[in-house]
Amino acid sequence: MTALSALSPPVRQYLVVTGNYWTFTLTDGALRMLVVLHFHTLGYTPLQIAALFLFYEIFGVITNLVGGYLGARLGLNRIMNIGLGLQVVALLMLTVPAAWLTIPWVMGAQAMSGIAKDLNKMSAKSSIKLLVPNSQQGTLYQWVAILTGSKNALKGVGFFLGGALLALLGFTGALLAMAAVLALIWLASLFLLKKDLGKAKAKPKFRDILSKSRAINILSAARMFLFGARDVWFVVALPVYLSTVFAWSFWRVGGFMAAWVIGYGIVQSLAPNITGKKRAHVPDGRAASVWAALLAGLPAAIAVGLSAGWSPQIVLLGGLMVFGALFAVNSSLHSYLIVSYAKEDGVSLDVGFYYMSNALGRLIGTILSGWVYQSHGLMACLWISSGFVLLAALISIALPRHATQA
Repeated sequence: MTALSALSPPVRQYLVVTGNYWTFTLTDGALRMLVVLHFHTLGYTPLQIAALFLFYEIFGVITNLVGGYLGARLGLNRIMNIGLGLQVVALLMLTVPAAWLTIPWVMGAQAMSGIAKDLNKMSAKSSIKLLVPNSQQGTLYQWVAILTGSKNALKGVGFFLGGALLALLGFTGALLAMAAVLALIWLASLFLLKKDLGKAKAKPKFRDILSKSRAINILSAARMFLFGARDVWFVVALPVYLSTVFAWSFWRVGGFMAAWVIGYGIVQSLAPNITGKKRAHVPDGRAASVWAALLAGLPAAIAVGLSAGWSPQIVLLGGLMVFGALFAVNSSLHSYLIVSYAKEDGVSLDVGFYYMSNALGRLIGTILSGWVYQSHGLMACLWISSGFVLLAALISIALPRHATQA
């Protein structure tokens, strides 16, 4: 406690925000795995399981759009605490008797979880903008990279946690345990988070939720295609392919997906060093375009290798690991740029609009992942992924360039 009190107020707030985000992310990843494993044992097909998460993505789009407005009016501390509270409710909704766990009920719980997740994420990313001075762009990039990368690594850990809790405590017991821990974090957050953090000085109007910044609009469009490019093969197509073509067990499929997300998160945390922070450079729009261009041809190359009859295990799994590393750098660059571009007064308006595009990309990718895979197979999903990344690279050419030093 003495060491904690010796830290500067911005660092203490950063630790509180990060701790909230980490705990929430663990429960988010674990809940996804719990739902997937539990309903798989009940005989649901992978496509039916994916449908359970449809509201999770749809409400993510709505939440990011409206949540930024609410954050600017109410303060980011309140929005983050509302997100934590809603996740507790979502977990408890799934502890009802088994007869009540109908598809609409589960979709409703997932909708609640989707709202909670995006309120929490938008608040965490927006808060960092207010805790780092504008003159310290290198520090801002580092803090954003650590928060984003650790979140994704912990989401992968959450996949493992969900499976372990299911084995040890059962479905209901696992949910109750997670709800209890998250409720304690929520109570602590109510007292520790700075009051009115991120609250705009001038009350924003509802029409302000649509960003007027050209840079943010361009970055948001690029983000939509970037994340659509990932989820078009990641959400449904890859797990089903690994299960049916490679004949992997469900645990092996889940283990690979978790390892991919953990590795992706680790690379995200290291992105500032990869993109030149040690050389006193912080990225600009040109960096976003170049790194997207480096990624664009990879899914197509994997598809070509599969169609040529090369070893699918080496081509697909090796190619997707490289994809994960390059995608992590792209994602970390975007996460820094949106925080850098956002206005300090009412920062959540800009960040919320941007993550609305992120959620829209995930929604498009999720729908296409099931439909395209079922109709045309994994290679078609990979070709679409390449096309989406190429669009993100072309859009990013229009982003501002600068010579800001760290």
